Formats: sequence, structure tokens, C-alpha cells
Amino acid sequence: MPVMNVSSQFALVTLALILLAGCAPEQTPKADTTEQTTPQAKYDPPAQLPPAPEPAESPEPKEKPAGSVIDLGGNPEGLVADPETGLIAAGLRNPDRLALINGDSGEVVRNVDLSESPRHLSLAAPGGPVLVPAERANELVQIGLPQGEILSETPVGAFPHDAAAAPDGRIFVLNEMASTISVIEYGEVIETLETLRQPGGVAAASDGQVGVIGVRGLGLEVFNSESLKSLGRIDAGEGPTHVVAGPDDRFYVADTRGDAILVYEANPDLEQVARLPLDGGSPYGISIDDKRGQLWVTLTAENTVVRYDIGGGEPKEMNRYPTVRQPNSVAVDPASGRAFVASKTNSELQVINP
Repeated sequence: MPVMNVSSQFALVTLALILLAGCAPEQTPKADTTEQTTPQAKYDPPAQLPPAPEPAESPEPKEKPAGSVIDLGGNPEGLVADPETGLIAAGLRNPDRLALINGDSGEVVRNVDLSESPRHLSLAAPGGPVLVPAERANELVQIGLPQGEILSETPVGAFPHDAAAAPDGRIFVLNEMASTISVIEYGEVIETLETLRQPGGVAAASDGQVGVIGVRGLGLEVFNSESLKSLGRIDAGEGPTHVVAGPDDRFYVADTRGDAILVYEANPDLEQVARLPLDGGSPYGISIDDKRGQLWVTLTAENTVVRYDIGGGEPKEMNRYPTVRQPNSVAVDPASGRAFVASKTNSELQVINP
């Protein structure tokens, strides 16, 4: 066998290393690696994150929807109810607009043109303004009530999906495709925070804690609204989508893929304290009635909305109501107690007066 010189040996070794690197499996994206190595004892996402969860495709309703149904148009999805003006804001499409609806009569009193249709809506405070994340415009729009004037348009990160206002007035906007949070104060972004992979739901508790759901990260992260420091991360089921904060400062998470509502406390430590099974229901839309201590959850697989009593510690189911088809969103007006359910499929708004 001929003897190779040193340069030939070096060339063969280099070639072998190149071929080995070419056969290696695709590396985990940087964002995933960061999440997996974050020192959180209760947060352990899988090595390969699954796709973001989606609501079930609802069947044709088997029962007449409870209450009354209003033809709204525009494939409504985002909803929020204002207890001071009695207005219901609904995000509509084709054309993109925000409809302001009289909660008593169901009449659309005003349409506000938008550059981009929103997915989720919330209030900066009772009486407004309405917080409208405009996904493809990469901005947060604030719309005043009751007149519907556009008060501000703030550039944020990639694909803003949801927003929530903390008691101190700071607004937390989730940038779903950037996996960041834009913190807004007086109409300007003052900080951009990194968070769980593909954040899709946010809620602010009265004690100043802000809960963020990573719909691909499969976790709940809680921030202090004043210091902007993370208080920790914790697993949030098999496929969480939305979160609300209750009057008890607990966070209620819709685990859509896991068919359950997960309940968390963050004081003194972040921990799961309850799991409400909703077998096969695919819970998705979720809303809190602070005044009555009630939680409303839509089941997209069953065209149903469930009402829970959360005022006595352990949540207790109160009622189930048949809904319009594809009930992706629900909003409750704490002033009247009415619940409003939007049908994305049939462009309807259902009004339930318990």
C-alpha cells in the first residue's frame, strides 16, 4: 500500500469532516434551543415543537343557538365588550374593519375602517380605547369609544396577534412571528422582550402580573409589568391558545389540543393549581366576567359555550349553551352579564342573556 504524505492525510480528514457535517440532522432553530436550555424547572418543551394548535372545524349545529342571533357579516373573530359604553367591538374582514355594536339592541352603530383585520381585541381600560393588533400591518391600533376614532397607530414587531393592558397602563403586544413582546407606554414602544416560541395569548392580572402563552412553545410565561422581568415559565398543556386573568389573579389557559382549561397561580410561585377536562371539546374562545366571578369557554368541536363559577376557589361548571357554528370567540359584558359569541363560519353574532 502506498504511503500518503501529511498533506494528503490532512485533505482526507477535512473531506471526512465535511461529509459528516452534510449528513448531520437539521439543527434545532435558535429560538427552540434557547427555550430548551432556559433554567426553568417546570418548563420542559419537547425537542421538536409541534405546529401551533388550531380550533376544531365545527360541525353543523344540532341544536338551535341559545339566546338571539344577529347577522353581522365579515367573518367576525375578535370580540371585546365594554362595560362603560355598552358597546361590543368585533373585528371583521372583507373589507377590514372594526364594528361597534350596541349590546342591548344588536345594532351596528359604527364601522371603523382598518388597514388590516385584527385577530384578537381587548380594552386598554373600561371605556376604551380598544386595542387592535393589525397583524399584517405590524402595528397596534388604538380606537376610542364610543366614537370609533383612531387615536394612535404604533409600529411593533412581526405579526402582532394579541395585546393586553396592565393596571399601570403599559400595553403588552405579542409579536407572534418574532417571538417577542412590544411594551408600549404613551403610544411608544419602550422595550422589546423575548418570550416563548410563537406567543399567541396574553392577559394582565390586577396585581401587575402579565401572562403570555407560547402556542408553539407550549408554555406560560409571567412577567412583572413594572420591572418587565420574567417571573418564570411553566408547561401549559399539549396545545395552549388563549389566556385570561381572573379577579382572583389566577391565569386561565385554554389548552385547545389537550381538551382542558388549565388554572395557574403566580404568587408566590408559578404553579398549576387545577385542570378542568373538556374531553373532545377543543376549547378555544375564553372570557372572564370579573363582576360575577365567572369564566366562559367555547368548545369549537361541539358548538357549545360553557360557563364556570370561579368565585369560590375550585372552578365549578354552571351551564352549557348551544352556540352558532364555529364559535371561535366569546366576550362577556360584566355590566349586563350578557355573553356574545361570534361565528366565523356564518358571520353571526350570538347574544346569550343568562
